[in-house]
Amino acid sequence: MRLGVVKAYILKEFAELFRTRLIVMVYLMPTMIMLLFGFGIRMNVTHARVTILDYDQSHYSRVLTSKFEDSKYFDPMVLQITEQEALRLIKQAKTEMILIIPSSFEKHLLHGQKSEIGLFIDASFPTRATTMENYVQGVILQAASEVSPQKPQSGMISINSRNLFNEAMRDENAIVPGLIGLVLLVAPAILSALLIVKEKERGTIFNFYASPIRKHEFLLAKLTPAFLLHSVNIFILFLWATWLFDVPFRGSFMLYWFSSEIYILISLGIGMLISVITRSQIAAVVLTVIVTLLPGFLYSGIILPISAMDHESYIEAHLFPVMYFNHIIYDTFLIGEGLSAATNRLYLGILVVYAVILLVLGTLFLKKELK
Repeated sequence: MRLGVVKAYILKEFAELFRTRLIVMVYLMPTMIMLLFGFGIRMNVTHARVTILDYDQSHYSRVLTSKFEDSKYFDPMVLQITEQEALRLIKQAKTEMILIIPSSFEKHLLHGQKSEIGLFIDASFPTRATTMENYVQGVILQAASEVSPQKPQSGMISINSRNLFNEAMRDENAIVPGLIGLVLLVAPAILSALLIVKEKERGTIFNFYASPIRKHEFLLAKLTPAFLLHSVNIFILFLWATWLFDVPFRGSFMLYWFSSEIYILISLGIGMLISVITRSQIAAVVLTVIVTLLPGFLYSGIILPISAMDHESYIEAHLFPVMYFNHIIYDTFLIGEGLSAATNRLYLGILVVYAVILLVLGTLFLKKELK
């Protein structure tokens, strides 16, 4: 390998990145994605609007109502209206839930009989509806245990639960580490997708065709500036996660850094391969977004854990490198097992294989000739 030729091309690429202002995109895009998604995605449900129809007007029904009023998860409204009027409110999006306390509520409790409470939920967003239903059940169970703690026959259950890895149940702890995998997949791929195809559009690719530089030297010179620039994003994103979003970091920083560098090579390999096979910058960017952003968002674990997927979606998730990388990232931030875990070692090896295959394919598909 002729290092002098490679060095000259690298300096030329750095100059081109600064001249075309692409250097701004290198750092602006990752930060924007992190801030927009980090602050914008929320899984927890707070201040859900619930309309309570208390047809019993008893002491126990007021105890139950007070539990909803004291909860940060609900904004209750106790109204004296009919069920049809309440359903009209939920259709008009003025409330999200309707809780109906029957007129025989206290009577049944005092006699140890089963009492049913009606609940209507706006399930336009199924995940949010399921979460709200679970919150309602928790409030009702808490109220029931306080109303009649001395009645074991009532079926009261005491649950002593403990949350692991995300004890505070913060959305940021679940979302931000996954965003790192999404950002480091999309941003480097888009940049590298423009490196070769822009030379095709401008006609400067003929300099490569006519020069004695080899294909692997050309690609090394093209990818090195992008690799070095995006390597800085590894530390920037870590700073945003731990300082701005206050996400805990319990694992090995060396594992985080090394796996991120391998992952950037994978992203650059994807973009380079797209840049080789396309002929316009618009086509390259659109194809890169389709290949990276959509799978990266779906299979990064931000919305749904991979273990909760089944059939085709579970298989598809294992075809994309973001799943393997984000498993390691979540471990370094929230768990801290590191390389002592066999799964982390396996996934790190898979990432290395991904990087090698993509870089080799890019070299093979690059033709040093005019088609």
